[in-house]
Amino acid sequence: MEITDIRVRRVTTEGKLKAYVTVTFDNAFVVHNVKVIEGKNGAFIAMPSRKTKNGEYKDVAHPISSEFRGKLQEMILMEYDKTPEETTAEIVN
Repeated sequence: MEITDIRVRRVTTEGKLKAYVTVTFDNAFVVHNVKVIEGKNGAFIAMPSRKTKNGEYKDVAHPISSEFRGKLQEMILMEYDKTPEETTAEIVN
C-alpha cells in the first residue's frame, strides 16, 4: 500500500492543533481528519477519532504497525512543513 496524496489544511486556533490532513492510499482509499498536533517534543499526528457514549475517544482508522505509523507520520509532517501558512483555514465551532 502506497500513500499517493497528502493534503494539508492548516488551522488558526490558538491551541495545539495545527492542521487537518487528508491522506489517499493507492489512489483508491482516503482517510480524512488526521490531525497535526504540536506537542512538548515537537509535532505528531493523531488519527481520526470519535467520542463514545462514555466520553472516551476511539480511533476510527489507524495504522496496525508502528513501522507504518512512523512512515505515515514522517510523510505527513514533511508535507505539513512544505505547506505555506497562507493555506490556513479558520475553524468555526
